[in-house]
Amino acid sequence: MKIDYQNLEKKIKTFFKNKQLLIKALTHKSFDKENNNEKIEFLGDRVLGLIMAKKLLEIYPYEKEGILDKKFASLVNKKTCLEIAKKIGLQKYILTYNPGNKKKDIEDKVVADSCEALIGALYLDKGFQLTEKIILNLWSDEIKKSKVTQVDAKTKLQEFSLKRFKKLPIYKLFSNTGPRHKPVFKVGVKLIDTKFFISEGKSKKDAEQNAAILCLKDIK
Repeated sequence: MKIDYQNLEKKIKTFFKNKQLLIKALTHKSFDKENNNEKIEFLGDRVLGLIMAKKLLEIYPYEKEGILDKKFASLVNKKTCLEIAKKIGLQKYILTYNPGNKKKDIEDKVVADSCEALIGALYLDKGFQLTEKIILNLWSDEIKKSKVTQVDAKTKLQEFSLKRFKKLPIYKLFSNTGPRHKPVFKVGVKLIDTKFFISEGKSKKDAEQNAAILCLKDIK
């Protein structure tokens, strides 16, 4: 099946000089063990990190390093890359092993990784300056959200537990169900003097955050 990449290029507002580079960036190792996007993804992850670190220093020149680190993590993590990828419909262009061309959902991790690979390909094809412009445009909403500094629930609960009990909260994975592309994690958290507060999430990390929120509500 031939894929028309022009619509994707229109969405990111640039056209590749080297089309094979774009195709490689969107080729998963299950489709081609030799000529795939793993190394370009490695590069793209670093390019994205540099762009976001540079932008945060421009926006918050007087902010503390710890706060910048939290903002940075929220901008470059896999969850944000997945959201950006879905915004431009990247999943429609990714080549994965699919005998019989059956209609199937591509795993979220593969989509997020391909977003990083696309950034790496942009850098190789266009250079840093244009890549920076494209990425800042795609991430503009996420960058605006970073202006609201929030300490996540796990950090708040950890600080409370260390202060009160001199011990870390206890997290326990109760179950991991659902298909690989759409898992459901059930995680519980407890302090020295509490029961387990149990919640669910699409990832173990999300489930831990949701459980921490429940625990914080109770101790307040």
